[in-house]
Amino acid sequence: MEAVRTVFDPAESGPGRFYRLLTATIVPRPIAWVSTEAEDGVFNLAPYSFFTVASTAPPVVQFTSVGRKDSLRNIEQTGEFVINIATVPLMEKVNASSAAFPHDIDEFTEVGLHAEPSERVRPPRVAEAPASIECRLHRVIEIGDSFVVMGDVLAVTVDPEVLAEDGAPDFAALGAVSRLGRTEWGLTPAVRRLQRPGTPG
Repeated sequence: MEAVRTVFDPAESGPGRFYRLLTATIVPRPIAWVSTEAEDGVFNLAPYSFFTVASTAPPVVQFTSVGRKDSLRNIEQTGEFVINIATVPLMEKVNASSAAFPHDIDEFTEVGLHAEPSERVRPPRVAEAPASIECRLHRVIEIGDSFVVMGDVLAVTVDPEVLAEDGAPDFAALGAVSRLGRTEWGLTPAVRRLQRPGTPG
């Protein structure tokens, strides 16, 4: 017996409704907590939940800004940004930094975070975040109402306390938070290990 499904056609739905549908369907989504610095020296910090790896060799990461926001403007002007890993203990501050602050307001100060110098780029990293990815702008791709921001990875910095024996971050210790649909957030989930299958034949 064929299953009956509800079909949503973007041509028949308003953009706001389809945005809510996509963000409630594509879950969980990791968060790029992006720190930038304006040309006049004002720090900016904002979360973006459309975030992933674009390439591993060379290492390139990407996040999408829906609309033109301060983060994008700063990156286009300075060519640099930092992606801080948003974690469960920092969830309230991550959410607070998503407010539409005026461009001359320093979100680090407003939400009670500490900015500390990065290793390879001018924008600071979030001192409280256990890991960060320092980037130089690779390119910006405009698609519809959004902008895909791609960054060449210059350095990844990690708090030694969240590193596993193999030298990479331990998932549970990192404690990354994710975005779901509506006002829902995802906490660090349980982990199951599966080995990849070998080559058939």
